[in-house]
Amino acid sequence: MTNPLRPISFEFFPPKTDEGAAKLATTRRQLAQFNPEFFSVTFGAGGTTQAGTLRAVVDIQAAGHAAAPHLSCIGSTKDNIREVVQQYKNHGIKHIVALRGDIPSGMGEFGEFRYANELVSFLRSEFGDWFHIEVAAYPEFHPQSPNAEADVRNFINKVNAGADSAITQYFFNADAYFRFVDEVQARGVNIPIVPGIMPIQNYSQLQRFSDMCGAEIPRWLRLRLQAYSDDTASIRAFGLDFVTELSDRLLAGGAPGLHFYTLNAAGAVSTVCQRLGY
Repeated sequence: MTNPLRPISFEFFPPKTDEGAAKLATTRRQLAQFNPEFFSVTFGAGGTTQAGTLRAVVDIQAAGHAAAPHLSCIGSTKDNIREVVQQYKNHGIKHIVALRGDIPSGMGEFGEFRYANELVSFLRSEFGDWFHIEVAAYPEFHPQSPNAEADVRNFINKVNAGADSAITQYFFNADAYFRFVDEVQARGVNIPIVPGIMPIQNYSQLQRFSDMCGAEIPRWLRLRLQAYSDDTASIRAFGLDFVTELSDRLLAGGAPGLHFYTLNAAGAVSTVCQRLGY
C-alpha cells in the first residue's frame, strides 16, 4: 500500500443516550491510535442535535483531540448561528464544517441563509480568521443541483467566500473525485479537497444512505453486493478490500488526506487504516 503520510480524520454523529455516549467514547479512543488531524461531529437538520454536537466536541477536546463541529444553516437565523458559534469559540474550538443542510420536514422557509457560501461569509465577517472553515464538495454532484455546472459554481462560491478546505461526500468511483478536483483547480481553486470514505458493511443500509445523499453505487458494485445476499461476513470482507483499494488509489493519485464516515463504529475503519499503513 501507499505510504500515506497524509492526514486522516473521522466523523461521528452525536449520541442520543448515555449508552451511545459511552460507545462513542470507546470508538474515539480506538481511532485515536491513528493520530487523526481532527474528529468531526454532525449537526442535525435545522440544528436538531445542536446541544449533542456541542457536548460531543467538548468531550473530544477535553480528551486532548482537535474537534470540528458541523454547522448547518438552513432554517436558522443569523442571531442563532452567532450564538451557537460563539459557544464553540468560548470552548476553544477552532475548526467548523460549514454546511447548508437539509430543510427539516414541515419547514416551509429557508431562514436567513439559503446557501452554504452565505454561512461561510457570515462566519468570516463575524469571527474573522478564528475558525478553520471546512465545506462540503460533491464529486458526483449534489442531488438538488440543477446541473453539473451549477454545482461546480456553488462550490467555487463557497471557496471564494472564505473556505479553507473541503471534505467530499463519499463515493465509490475514484475517477469522479479526480475529475472534480481537476475541474475546480482549472478554475483557480487551490484549497485541499479531502475525499470522504464510507466503509461497506451492510448493503441495505448503504443503499439507503446513498439514495438519500446522491452517492452512486456503481452497477457492478451493486450486483456484487447483492450476490452476497445475507452473507454479512462476505460483504464485510469484500467491503474492507474494496474500500482499502479505493483509499490507496486516492492517496496515490494525490488526495491530501482521507475523511472517514465512521457511523460511530471503529472496527471497519480501523482495519482500513491499518492496511493503509497508518
